[in-house]
Amino acid sequence: MDKPTHLIEFETMLLGRHGILLNTRSRRDGWQLDRSAYVLLSRLQMDGPMSIGQLREAFGLDTSTLNRQTAAMLRAGLVERIPDPEGGMARKFRITADGEASLDADRATNISGLEKVLSDWTPDEVAEFAAILNRFNRDIERLDGRPWPRP
Repeated sequence: MDKPTHLIEFETMLLGRHGILLNTRSRRDGWQLDRSAYVLLSRLQMDGPMSIGQLREAFGLDTSTLNRQTAAMLRAGLVERIPDPEGGMARKFRITADGEASLDADRATNISGLEKVLSDWTPDEVAEFAAILNRFNRDIERLDGRPWPRP
């Protein structure tokens, strides 16, 4: 493990594990959304209504996976299907008020947890870490060809 890329691989594996551990606590600790709903709703919140085809293109997932995920979110009242606001044939999924509230609540829980983890860091260290993560994610997105919208 002497190469920095080996250390990054190891640490990103652990980061994924820690994220999974947080999500397994979900509803018991006040979380409302599973990981897939959190990510899909985040995208809909950023981009507005999207069709299955647009979601497939954005996420690189197969249609059957997206149909399962959006059906679960429809049943939970997190999204609704609407006619394409631009007049296209495909119906689109739009985040509902309940979906926004659930997403905002889970995001606040995530941020609170991050603030606990980073409580001993200086503001400059937090800003530097955020900038490095941003660059890391943008480079992944560049190679994948699927940039993610940012606020």
